[in-house]
Amino acid sequence: MISIQGLQKSFGPLEVIKNVDLEIEQGKVVVIIGPSGSGKSTLLRCLNVLETPNGGIISIDGQQLDFNKPVSKKAIAAFRRLTGMVFQSYNLFPHLTATGNVTEGLTTVKGLSKNEAGEIAEQLIVKVGLAEHKEKYPYQLSGGQQQRVAIARALAMDPKVMLFDEPTSALDPELVNEVLRVMKDLAQEGMTMAVVTHEMKFAQEVADEVIFIDDGVIVERGAPAQIFTNPQHERTKRFLSLLQ
Repeated sequence: MISIQGLQKSFGPLEVIKNVDLEIEQGKVVVIIGPSGSGKSTLLRCLNVLETPNGGIISIDGQQLDFNKPVSKKAIAAFRRLTGMVFQSYNLFPHLTATGNVTEGLTTVKGLSKNEAGEIAEQLIVKVGLAEHKEKYPYQLSGGQQQRVAIARALAMDPKVMLFDEPTSALDPELVNEVLRVMKDLAQEGMTMAVVTHEMKFAQEVADEVIFIDDGVIVERGAPAQIFTNPQHERTKRFLSLLQ
């Protein structure tokens, strides 16, 4: 489903992603952990080309971008439609209701009629548990509710892969679980997911594989039970010890 070969990303002289190789199978949930500044969010942003890699090849669902040579904006735009991305901040349109935020991309990007878009949006609003809040504006919603609207908006584009970049880090602790619950439901439905998070309990319960990144390289990867109870690399052990 996802194949990354020799991925490189630098910001000026700072090399953030260093020749990373990674495979994610269809229907699997991969959780990416690591210290701040390790490159984990940059890796995720490269996957949907919010950051343009300096080198490497990324393939998703059979479509490929080779960043070892020039890549057109048209190719990037088409590739980006394969992924849905959810960020730390919700980035909702403040002048649109929850339903309006979900229908916006369906009408402007996919070209659906308002009726068609409305039907899909209603299904997704129900899916994330916000049926009673569908006509509310972002300022009327809690942070957790806004994040669930953002998830519904990403799902509306029918992505092959969902990417989550610290989706609960901006939330009050009591609101975290309602977002994680939606993510767990997606995982159970077989959605391919790459998740950057500090929610280690979520990683232990939901991930098929955990990847530990530090200094722009994959230090260690394995099943949650192996990473959390018997890490092999000294750097992984030090990182996890700080979380206990």
